[in-house]
Amino acid sequence: MPEQDLRLQQLEVWLDEQLPILFNAQDWGAVPPATLTAASSDASFRRYFRWEGGDHTFVVMDAPPPQENCKPFVDIAHLLAKSGINVPKIYAEDLPRGFLLLNDLGRKTYLDVIDGENADQLFADAIDALLALQQLPMDQPLPSYDVALLRRELELFPEWYVRRHLGIDFDAEQQSLWQRVSEQLIDSALAQPKVLVHRDYMPRNLMISSPSPGVLDFQDAVYGPVTYDITCLFKDAFLSWPQARVRDWQRGYWERAGKLGIPVQDDFEDFLRASDLMGVQRHLKVIGIFSRICHRDGKPRYLADVPRFLAYIDAVLADRPELSELGELLASLRQPAEASV
Repeated sequence: MPEQDLRLQQLEVWLDEQLPILFNAQDWGAVPPATLTAASSDASFRRYFRWEGGDHTFVVMDAPPPQENCKPFVDIAHLLAKSGINVPKIYAEDLPRGFLLLNDLGRKTYLDVIDGENADQLFADAIDALLALQQLPMDQPLPSYDVALLRRELELFPEWYVRRHLGIDFDAEQQSLWQRVSEQLIDSALAQPKVLVHRDYMPRNLMISSPSPGVLDFQDAVYGPVTYDITCLFKDAFLSWPQARVRDWQRGYWERAGKLGIPVQDDFEDFLRASDLMGVQRHLKVIGIFSRICHRDGKPRYLADVPRFLAYIDAVLADRPELSELGELLASLRQPAEASV
């Protein structure tokens, strides 16, 4: 029997144990007949199912150890809930086996519904939740976005995109360019004021819910650069916005954050530069991750969005002459690819 099917059987047995306890504790009566259907999966090993019975619906997370660890999700969910952020409520947990029973925040993500007409309101709500997150005190035992983590993320680009996907090994000059660019991006990130960082604060992880947004996929939260999450929100893997509109949203966030005492940069242009360089670091990382997901995990569909991230980087390069060495490096990688066409 395939391992996933075996886990699904184990999950169903666990639900049969947990649901009567929950229904009794909540005084909901008997557990009704129900269906369990696939809700979604993502770029990790996690799977989600939706349990529906009578007037009740839940989301069930299957996060198989050792590839996944539910404890950070549980800990950070409790932390965010204290600040009024709408995160899944945890009704039951089995951390050793990687099972969680959660309340259902809805079926539609921001990505499903956002368009040019409703984007202002949806992003205003998303910024409200982000500002609440960033006001949390940094007193939890969470990792920091330190030199080691930033460098490890950046190295995904040459390891998986350049070497594995493009089939190119850096020559000495390219390696030297890459090292200087990496140091530049790392130094910029480390120079920023620090807050709690979600790390994937983008429309795909924000739900149309009540209150909106429901916030998901926060288990990798760290303490790190203040521009990280707001940059993720507007420079997403799956949709792009005109730069002038993004600048307006960024200014609105920057003004509100400053009034709330969140340690954004004092000058808006300094904030934009930090955001641009932070975005480039993330885009390079994500290009590497999408390549790894294709070549290691057999999920090629994510590669279709690599051109979007390269376009984000190109837009920053056009505005930031200090990143000219990155432009030189990327141009050298494109030449062999174009020559082989």
